[in-house]
Amino acid sequence: MTKNEFLEELKKRFQDLPPEEREERIAFYGEMIDDRMEEGLSEAEAVAAVAPMDEREEPEDAEPLTAAKHGRTWKPWQLLCLILGSPIWLSLLIATAAVIFSLIVSVWAIFVALIGTCVGSTVSGIAYAVSGYGLPGTAMIAAGLICGGLSIFTLYGCKAVTKGTWFLSRKLFTGKGNG
Repeated sequence: MTKNEFLEELKKRFQDLPPEEREERIAFYGEMIDDRMEEGLSEAEAVAAVAPMDEREEPEDAEPLTAAKHGRTWKPWQLLCLILGSPIWLSLLIATAAVIFSLIVSVWAIFVALIGTCVGSTVSGIAYAVSGYGLPGTAMIAAGLICGGLSIFTLYGCKAVTKGTWFLSRKLFTGKGNG
């Protein structure tokens, strides 16, 4: 039997497993065969050394191959601790969410304030310049343009803070990163 035939047979046998676990196991067997071939065995000998599937027995402590991994099972004492501790952990969770939300809102408030200052200062400067106060009007227009430029830099900072906060929150609560 060739390596490809053996791996196809494994795919059929592992069809009840979740896709990630199935691919992981098939890759494991493929690496075992490759390692045996690197040791000097032919492809057929390497496949035979891994053992035919109908003769191969799983270890006693291994999970059955047809059973998918399920979520965590809670013991009664763990549930009791979770319920009794909920006034503490739930309030801390809500406080953490509120701090994260206020951080994002305050960072974006700086951006909005700079945009408002840019528009207000520029419009006021034009009004001053038209009404005969040329130098103060020009200074206000310049200040408005500076605030507009700063708002562009602030926008990038706001996006980075929001993205970083989202990433850290997701990593903390779900254990996943981007995705």
